[in-house]
Amino acid sequence: MLSRSNKRVIAVASGKGGVGKTNLVINLGIALARSAKKILVLDADLGLANVDVLLDINPKYNLQHLISGQKSLSDIIVEGPNQIKIVPGGSGIIELADMTDGQRERLISSFVELENQSDITLIDTGAGISKNVLSFILAAGEVLILTTPEPTAITDAYGLIKVINQKDIDVDIKLLVNMASNEKEAKEVSERISLVSKQFLNKHIEDFGFVLRDSAISQAVKRQQPFILSFPYSDASKCINRIANRFDDTAPKTSNGEGLRGFLSKLFRIGENYGHL
Repeated sequence: MLSRSNKRVIAVASGKGGVGKTNLVINLGIALARSAKKILVLDADLGLANVDVLLDINPKYNLQHLISGQKSLSDIIVEGPNQIKIVPGGSGIIELADMTDGQRERLISSFVELENQSDITLIDTGAGISKNVLSFILAAGEVLILTTPEPTAITDAYGLIKVINQKDIDVDIKLLVNMASNEKEAKEVSERISLVSKQFLNKHIEDFGFVLRDSAISQAVKRQQPFILSFPYSDASKCINRIANRFDDTAPKTSNGEGLRGFLSKLFRIGENYGHL
């Protein structure tokens, strides 16, 4: 078990929708769990529709029920493959900004208890550059940005990087290219974004790998199963495993220092500065 200061809270974001973010989060979580890590996935995308499709689950409760005091954290958590834990966000994500001090303390206390059961928390944020998305990224301090080789996805990914850097130059930004035709294409996309970020933002962007375009992914979605389980020897699964291994080889350049407690505390402060999330 990692010490609190070594626990990681990582936001997973994208400049636009349709780049496979939720699919990546679920499959990466499963791959990380295989290496004896305890994984928590927080759905911060205002609903679990995509996770529902991928895992064939139908959560009865979400964060809103926890905030209102109707349910405990253990009531709303859904367990996925390889014992990854999923916290459905739903409309409760919006309500985080309007919580009373008592509700905030109860939420923090609940997550601190859960923190002892998780080494890495992956936050599946919404797509784009909303205050919601930025709040989660800034509070986490570490973000994995997904793009595809499509020009619009590349442009929007850079736009997200630019805004993050304007808000907090210390955020640790990693880039992952999804749906790449081959490794050469993935490297070209990554180098393009990294070069522009360095030239115009003076920001280092870490190349965190790529996932190849693979028919196994769409086949797995039809089966309502993660592709890393349905097609463990597929090209996409091999890519996900390589990305998961990188988490063992790299440490975050920045850390909120307090795991989930620090993440939530910072999230509330950011929300207050924004006026709302």
